[in-house]
Amino acid sequence: MVTGGAKGIGRHYSQALAAEGARVMIADIVDGKLLAEEIARQHGANSATAYQFDVSDEMQVKGLVTETLARFGHIDVLVNNAALYATLHPVKATEIDTALWDKVMGVNIRGPFLMVKHVAPHMITRKKGKIINIASGTAYKGIPHMLHYVTSKGAVVAFTRALSRELGEHNISVNTLAPGLVLSDTGIENTAHHDEMRAPVRNSRAFKRDMFPEDLLGALVFLASSDSDFITGQTIAVDGGSINT
Repeated sequence: MVTGGAKGIGRHYSQALAAEGARVMIADIVDGKLLAEEIARQHGANSATAYQFDVSDEMQVKGLVTETLARFGHIDVLVNNAALYATLHPVKATEIDTALWDKVMGVNIRGPFLMVKHVAPHMITRKKGKIINIASGTAYKGIPHMLHYVTSKGAVVAFTRALSRELGEHNISVNTLAPGLVLSDTGIENTAHHDEMRAPVRNSRAFKRDMFPEDLLGALVFLASSDSDFITGQTIAVDGGSINT
């Protein structure tokens, strides 16, 4: 299951997992039907399907889990990718609208919580599973004027650490993937401060180049595969060496 899997970086996650043989539920607030059809043409009729939902709404999350189990029979991997970021504008902490703060927290941290609440019982029953929470290098850098987003991603890191302790006895691994600034389609189109951040972020890296969605896929597949079976509670930063975890 890939939340936010129809657009932007999530689209690349869905395609990469399908290419490795996974059957992918593309779960997004936008319609992922066309992407599911594209993946099905490339990797077989039962390789992907799509479900349109709001990750912050518990009833809709329940519907997604029910549909996924009906279609595929079980859930091996959950990628908590859905988040509000690209449409957020830089704003001083004292000027953040309270309703927007609540919306960011609702999607970026309540969303992963609701997904785990309703997916983990099925993984517990099967005594296996992989949960990959998508955070951000901004949680380590503490960038200004994005307090709502950075706070939510810092919470994702803490969420992973606590959850990994709780689910370890059930052989379920829980890890965080923390991307740097990625030049994805939605990022370039929508992020108000993208151009302003691009050069300084690139200069902060050990590898002095821009980052693209493809740079994340090896780490994602690794965390979803049996190769990472004895790794849990960790954050893997994929950002060209901009931060050190």
